[in-house]
Amino acid sequence: MTGEGVLSQHIAAFLAALTARHYSPATVSTYAFDLRHLLERVGETAPDTLISHDIRRALAGLHGHGLKAKTLARTLSAWRSFFHYLARQGVVEANPCLGLRPPKGEKKLPNALSVDEMAHLLEAPGDDVWAIRDVAMFELMYSSGLRRAELIGLDVGGLDMTVAEVKVTGKGSRTRIVPVGSRALVAVERWLAVRDAVARDPAALFVGARGARISPGVLTLALKQLAQRQDITAHVHPHALRHAFASHVLQSSGDLRAVQEMLGHASLSTTQVYTHLDFQHLAQVYDQAHPRAKKK
Repeated sequence: MTGEGVLSQHIAAFLAALTARHYSPATVSTYAFDLRHLLERVGETAPDTLISHDIRRALAGLHGHGLKAKTLARTLSAWRSFFHYLARQGVVEANPCLGLRPPKGEKKLPNALSVDEMAHLLEAPGDDVWAIRDVAMFELMYSSGLRRAELIGLDVGGLDMTVAEVKVTGKGSRTRIVPVGSRALVAVERWLAVRDAVARDPAALFVGARGARISPGVLTLALKQLAQRQDITAHVHPHALRHAFASHVLQSSGDLRAVQEMLGHASLSTTQVYTHLDFQHLAQVYDQAHPRAKKK
């Protein structure tokens, strides 16, 4: 097929082929919708003249008009299937959609625990050795924004109580020094006073019931049980404490670079995604800080 209207004719033939293969009407309708986007973007042209650049530009145009990443992924898949059909029919020599990927969607993160929720979680009563250990662990995680593996890997010698700092080994074996808050210091001091009675590992800062370095599963379960005892309905997991740390520090300081350093992120863009602020807070900061935003 050549000449005017050639692309729409090929699309019609493709949809007819799907129907003949007993695709459901809803599926065929979705393909038709997605291929209509292609027709709108490239116009009535011969399919064998389209190259990857044309498809990429068409996708970019849809993205610019607000289509979400999930919709773009489905659209590209429909286009790829269409050109695969044309290749089998001998209409095109190569599929211009091969090797193309849709824009990535935004990473969805759970809402950070509020300051009040964190305070309630960490003010849990308990005088037995494991309750003391749990509060010390989670105070330290929240105070310094530690990953679960980073907390587990801490040694007694890595915590400097006099200058309130802890040496952390993060991803890629990169080390960093992060500050420790006063309440975390008090909680850790309380744990160190009873630690030797249960610890068999002389180096590990936090140990489990058998005296060895605490395991990831035991730590996660301890946090879950603590949250349940404190009647916190939100889903609380170790990474939620790191997320709460990042959000709360950023909301208070606005210093993204400092938060990046404390979290141990190699890229600032990771911190920007990770420590999202709610829009109301951003709007409030803008209204208060920007000289052209203040109401007269």
